[in-house]
Amino acid sequence: MEAKDVIGNFKNLIELRDHFNDEMVCIKHLEKLRWNNEPVCPYCGHKRVYKFRDHKTYKCAKCMQKFNVKVKTIFEDTKISLQKWYLAIYFLTAHKKGISSLQLSKDIGVTQKTAWFMLHRLRVSTNTQVFNQPLKNIVEADETYVGGKEKNKHVCKRLEGSQGRSGVGKVIVLGLIERSGYIKIKSVDHADSKTIKDYVRSNVKVGSKVMTDEFRAYNGLADFYFHSTIDHSKGEYVVSGSIHTNTIEGFWSLMKRSIVGIYHHISKKHIDLYLNEFTYRYNTRKETSENRFNLVLNNCNGRLKYADLIKANYER
Repeated sequence: MEAKDVIGNFKNLIELRDHFNDEMVCIKHLEKLRWNNEPVCPYCGHKRVYKFRDHKTYKCAKCMQKFNVKVKTIFEDTKISLQKWYLAIYFLTAHKKGISSLQLSKDIGVTQKTAWFMLHRLRVSTNTQVFNQPLKNIVEADETYVGGKEKNKHVCKRLEGSQGRSGVGKVIVLGLIERSGYIKIKSVDHADSKTIKDYVRSNVKVGSKVMTDEFRAYNGLADFYFHSTIDHSKGEYVVSGSIHTNTIEGFWSLMKRSIVGIYHHISKKHIDLYLNEFTYRYNTRKETSENRFNLVLNNCNGRLKYADLIKANYER
């Protein structure tokens, strides 16, 4: 099969289904992206390999291990066809607010538990190195709190001291967004001055313009950045036409609508995987559906086992 026949072009779900209409086409597509049609042993890195008659199994000439393109990836040992995996990738990357495991299970014909595991493995692949470059120019910084409102809880389950910027009963998420550029978000245990300033300094180029609200934890950023603030407590939302945090607050709004409307609840243990997903969709918002799809496949290296995912001390 020629390489030009493997990649294909698709702009929507119908075209994706029409192109990846066979499991071998899916395998060859992954081989093209991962190896550029030149298989490499995932065990020892040797490039001299033997191909079996099934055209999808290989054997290394050095370590003599058998392998296929799924080995050492999120697809290793999966019993689910790549056709279903590719549909899941499309749903996760193309749908503006994502897709729940229950809905995915219905759409591709697997159990809800399987769909949940599939989505988490894909969220690992959305954590791509492409977005790791430092932010610059004009950067907005803010923090938000993910968790249910106390007023919506039963009286016996309401927590004391959870008003305002308190992180009691919630997960704190820090965010940095470059205007017309990328966003970076991360969950933290405390929204104190040291945590916030360390996060900004490690992700924003020194000398950039940083916009924040009036929260005292941002004091001191002026030592390294051109720091401007907006005081929401005084009813300020835009000052001098350019000083505001509306961009990142718009992202928080979309993220929380995704949580409430699609996922309903996100555990603290796995929230960083969901943050990977939200970050990925925002940072690829200007890309075509095909590019968003292929970027996940390009970043599929690394196996995630179910036993590791559900263990109490899971970290990724």
